[in-house]
Amino acid sequence: MTGPPKSVLARGLTLLDAFASADTTLSLAELTARTGLPKPTVHRLAAELVGWGGLERTDGRYRLGMKLFELGQRVPRRRDLREAALPYLEDLYEATHENIHLAVQDGPHTLFLEKVSGRRSMPIESQVGGKLPLHCTATGKVFLALGSPDWFRRVAVGGLARWTPRTIVAPGRLRQELSRAAASGYGVNHEEYEVGVSAVAAPVFDARRRVLAALSITGNAAKLDLDRLAPAVRTAALALSRELALAPVRNPLDRG
Repeated sequence: MTGPPKSVLARGLTLLDAFASADTTLSLAELTARTGLPKPTVHRLAAELVGWGGLERTDGRYRLGMKLFELGQRVPRRRDLREAALPYLEDLYEATHENIHLAVQDGPHTLFLEKVSGRRSMPIESQVGGKLPLHCTATGKVFLALGSPDWFRRVAVGGLARWTPRTIVAPGRLRQELSRAAASGYGVNHEEYEVGVSAVAAPVFDARRRVLAALSITGNAAKLDLDRLAPAVRTAALALSRELALAPVRNPLDRG
């Protein structure tokens, strides 16, 4: 088991990484507990990050600062994929008035690069920059079904956490679900991460037919007809794939 990072830079980044997607603010005590660093060290590094703009102080607590947002907007790979996908996300929103996502795989998680929603969309937990587990999300199932078989083994060995009563936690049953997703061309989530919320997602391919990203429609489980919406999200994903084949962009999480 590795201990806390030793370099000043690594420790500062650990503070930033302590914020989960659902966190708005964290206290000094929470930062200390999550990072495993000494409280005086956390206090000093947090003060330096506030001075730089990576953190902000509010009511005695800390939140991520606008400097990080500004830097994120300068990442060309993320911006290229997002800008190419945005018209398709907006079209899906206009057709459904549901929550529309663009996601990429980030290890054992699905990472949301963009979200389009409105007043008529059901409020849900997802947010841009947020991560959710692969095994209980529609976009995550797309990545598991069509990506490297090694990822299914890693996710299964790591344990399939139960988030709701409908989360699939048996590896054999999940494999069957992924086989259906691969055959149909879309993945579904029936209240498997958030009670009352379901989704359908389709893959976006690069020019070599590798899964680059996924588009999804997410909303009220009681009202969403996933089979009816599947052709719409598949058509949008296919059109985006064709556009990217003509003007390729790289996965924003590719290294090198």
